[in-house]
Amino acid sequence: MLSYPFLSAPDFGDVLEVAPGILWLRMPLPMALDHINLYLLEDSDGWWIVDTGIALGETQQLWEQVFDRVLGSKPIKAVVSTHFHPDHTGMAGWLCERWRVPFYMSQAEYYVGLAFGRTTKEHYSWSTERNLVRSGLTADQVARARDKFGGFGPIITPMPTAFQRLEDGEFLTINGHRWQVIVGRGHSPEHACLYCGGLNVLLSGDQVIPRITSNISVPGSEPAGNPLKEWFRSLVHFLESLPPETLVLPAHNTPFYGLHERLRFLIEHHEDQLLALEEACLERARSAMELLPVLFKRELDEHTIGLALGECIAHLNYLYFRGQLARDEDEQGCYRYRSIDATLSRRLRQQRHDTPDQPPMQV
Repeated sequence: MLSYPFLSAPDFGDVLEVAPGILWLRMPLPMALDHINLYLLEDSDGWWIVDTGIALGETQQLWEQVFDRVLGSKPIKAVVSTHFHPDHTGMAGWLCERWRVPFYMSQAEYYVGLAFGRTTKEHYSWSTERNLVRSGLTADQVARARDKFGGFGPIITPMPTAFQRLEDGEFLTINGHRWQVIVGRGHSPEHACLYCGGLNVLLSGDQVIPRITSNISVPGSEPAGNPLKEWFRSLVHFLESLPPETLVLPAHNTPFYGLHERLRFLIEHHEDQLLALEEACLERARSAMELLPVLFKRELDEHTIGLALGECIAHLNYLYFRGQLARDEDEQGCYRYRSIDATLSRRLRQQRHDTPDQPPMQV
């Protein structure tokens, strides 16, 4: 069972110490998920920022408020982004220029972030449209998607023009503590978490969140991707390499204990989703759009339907490449999925219930 050691969260622009030398702060987001958690790590000669907030609204003013009230006589000395999504990198360019400090990020995240930050309507192509048609969008839906196509340049400050690479297994030394870089995949290409054994603290970004499940999507730029396979492998890696009593500092919701319980829940959640899709495709061949209600019981608006579709395709690709779904293209160019046999998923699901400490089988 998860436990939450802090009864309240800091107000926007304020901080709360959650471990020696680690300050938790939050910035607003203009969506249903209305905040992101950011962290300040105190060093002997300055502060490290972990994740940055989005470049909208009052974020910059709130950062200035933090600088005035919190830093004391120490400057910012480095900025770290766990991954490329705009709520984690949106203010990185401004912060690095503001303090003239280095930017730390994994290589894949940095270059994907550069690409998405510079994507415009002109980058919409025949392959983009084909992927939408294959997913089951109507002609009207494809046209609306074309009109809204673009990257997240409007909601970030330009990415820093240089970075220092974070690699899995290396260490950052901050105030005498060694922080190990642990890379997770699936939610993003090379998501860098930071773990301090001396403090037994994990800065988990979006890799492990206590109350919501991270989006695992197939992007239009890699339609044959299999991010759910990478996600499973990462969850098992975290389960096997980190102690269960770790204090987890996530990018959303609140800090918590219960890392192993949460990792096992996430594995089982996605295995349930896989089985549900297989059983839905036993009745008749269906498109990804037709299968959305199998995974998402709530009504989807135009903002969330793209993320939902990407996640649905991630699960379908996983089953297709594992040989449990067949995929045919109809006369309109839409992929339709049909189950070959759901017996394997049922067996694996039962195995998880019988031996809950076992990781999922990878095929």
